[in-house]
Amino acid sequence: MDGPHQDQQLVTAGAPLDVAEAAVVLVHGRGATAQSIVGMADEFHHHGVAFLAPQAARNTWYPNSFLAPVESNEPGRSSGLQAVGDAVEEATEAGIPTDRVAVLGFSQGACLASEFVARHPTRYGGLIALSGGLIGEAVDLEDYAGAADENLAGTPAFLGCSDVDPHIPEERVHETATVLEELGADVTTRIYEGMGHGINEDEMAFVSELVAGLVDGDDS
Repeated sequence: MDGPHQDQQLVTAGAPLDVAEAAVVLVHGRGATAQSIVGMADEFHHHGVAFLAPQAARNTWYPNSFLAPVESNEPGRSSGLQAVGDAVEEATEAGIPTDRVAVLGFSQGACLASEFVARHPTRYGGLIALSGGLIGEAVDLEDYAGAADENLAGTPAFLGCSDVDPHIPEERVHETATVLEELGADVTTRIYEGMGHGINEDEMAFVSELVAGLVDGDDS
């Protein structure tokens, strides 16, 4: 599609794609930038990993809450999903297999990352959704079922969120975990008491281990 995010810059860091063994697509949150989330990758940088971060037009993927009716967040939502898909394709076209490509997002970016992986099921290197969940007024597994032979095939998925996040209801995190599990992901959900809307050291440690596993060939 030719949406609002299709002409934006793809920020890259880490290993050059032509020599990288693995890749992580980084999806920034509302009001942030691709450059800022690439900076966060310093916390889990590993040799041989390329980082690719699409940029949202005006720093926002879609205008309303991720809990609003889907139609109210178009065309930004669909354009954002395409931007994530284009970044994944950039990695796979460089010769990196999909099972060594992880998708990570924070906040609005975590919602987009979750939605992309659920709607494009295959064996990814991982999904990391930090303070986010599937998009829409309600979550219906039938919306994500896809073809019978298409599933996440054991993709490790990490969902981390506060129990009092002002933007992300805890219930939506659990609903997201259920859909991903039904699609065949190996889901780890961690709810942090009183954290608010942010990222903590425990989450970064999990991400670092997952990213290291992409390079080591042990992404279990």
